[in-house]
Amino acid sequence: MRVALSLPRDADRSARSRLLPLSSVIVMVGVVLTAACTTEGQADGSCAFIATYEGRTYTDVSGHIDFTVGNTLGTAEFPPCNDTPNDGDPELPEPTTAYAVDGVDPRSAIAVGSTPDDVTLVAVQRPDGSLPPEVEALIRKA
Repeated sequence: MRVALSLPRDADRSARSRLLPLSSVIVMVGVVLTAACTTEGQADGSCAFIATYEGRTYTDVSGHIDFTVGNTLGTAEFPPCNDTPNDGDPELPEPTTAYAVDGVDPRSAIAVGSTPDDVTLVAVQRPDGSLPPEVEALIRKA
């Protein structure tokens, strides 16, 4: 009985050429770990401008829009962002003042800010991502 031994296909390659792919993987892992460690604790500013009021979530309406600030409605909140992971500080909602927008139902849009002169228009987005018609009308008017 004759037994033939065959070497694996890459057995004739040098040890150096077999280690090259492995060393590339080790270098890549090191780069990824180094990048992860150096960015830990740095803010990347990735949070959207969101406010909550009476159980509704409002998002920033971009662009220059002329609107008139109405009466004070009460307190709205900016939810915690946590764009600085592992900073050790618990994120808490930040209270702000909610103002009515003249001609717009507060269930559709409000203005938020510390004073009536320093506010941002925020609106509830519909399930399809569009803005309420009364907010769209403000945008067209501007």
